[in-house]
Amino acid sequence: MRPETEADLAEIIKGAAGPLRIQGGGTRDIGKPVDGALLQTGGLTGVTLYEPGSLTLVARAGTPLAEVEAVLDAEGQRLPFEPMDHRGLLGRDGVPTVGGMAASNVSGPRRIQSGACRDYMLGVRFVDGAGTVLSNGGRVMKNVTGYDLVKLMAGSYGTLGVLTEVSFKVLPKPEASACVLINDLSETEAVEAMSRALGSPFDVSGVAHLPVGVDGAPVTMIRVEGFAESVRYRSGRLAALFAGRDVTVETDPERVAAGWRYVRDAEPFHAAPGDVWRLSVKPSDAPGLVAASGALQAIYDWGGGLVWLLMPVASDLRARLGGFAGHATLVRGNEDTRRALPVFQPEPGPVAAISAGLRARFDPRGILNPGIMG
Repeated sequence: MRPETEADLAEIIKGAAGPLRIQGGGTRDIGKPVDGALLQTGGLTGVTLYEPGSLTLVARAGTPLAEVEAVLDAEGQRLPFEPMDHRGLLGRDGVPTVGGMAASNVSGPRRIQSGACRDYMLGVRFVDGAGTVLSNGGRVMKNVTGYDLVKLMAGSYGTLGVLTEVSFKVLPKPEASACVLINDLSETEAVEAMSRALGSPFDVSGVAHLPVGVDGAPVTMIRVEGFAESVRYRSGRLAALFAGRDVTVETDPERVAAGWRYVRDAEPFHAAPGDVWRLSVKPSDAPGLVAASGALQAIYDWGGGLVWLLMPVASDLRARLGGFAGHATLVRGNEDTRRALPVFQPEPGPVAAISAGLRARFDPRGILNPGIMG
């Protein structure tokens, strides 16, 4: 089923006799496998409003993300949260869509500076599990009544409703970028260095560490963006903070962009066999947890607050780590593993009760991606 209008989508959901497996572009197969009839939103396409002067864009949920990025790029603007492309990591074809990005709250390395996808969603239209069309928010950063459905829909993986349209705040693209590279730090030293960079006044927009860089040696990456003269000044000052270390500054924009795509999309793991877990923790805890995990390889992002782990097939990362402060999500694993393990971090009892209540409110028949977040 591939409706081309919101009204058709509402009729399909209203008349559904059983569970529905909601799919946008089919690029983010994350969560427990859903047994149900396939419902694709890729027919709901088009940028319906773009006001560069107001930094506002509205697009239907099935609109290819590349189309939105091209429209923005023509006006020197961008989505500030740097959404990850999961295709290489998950071995998927297809086209990332606006709705899939929003429903998964997909963000990238710039989140530490700019915030997440949900922070730039101004409004949503969606069809709930009863086939009712709902809308919330608008084209300004304001919401004062009832449920904040914009925030609820972000990261709900289609369990509360099927998105049909999303409005975003966008921002201008920077004039220049640079990346300070520190070579050969240990993982503990790298976390300390990244924390120092984040605590500096130099407005960094990305901090990551690769224990195994492109050349096989550890490299720590610190990105700055903005006006060219400001970028030159700030990258120089950041390099000076680490005097005595092996430090270089990359200023070629294509090389800087490629390096951060490498981190954003977890490119080192694309062709590597094994499961991939996403660990969200306090940065200072990260090196110890990585060591305890038995990971085959790691990537540190967000100053160490986000760690990508390449694990042996069918590894239960949570069991290996025991009790820890944070969240572990199984992003890549075979179907048997995803059915056997909780893909997302189990919620505490009170939070789980709230989540269940929301799903019962918006999807009383339990037909929208049932069990995907189990």
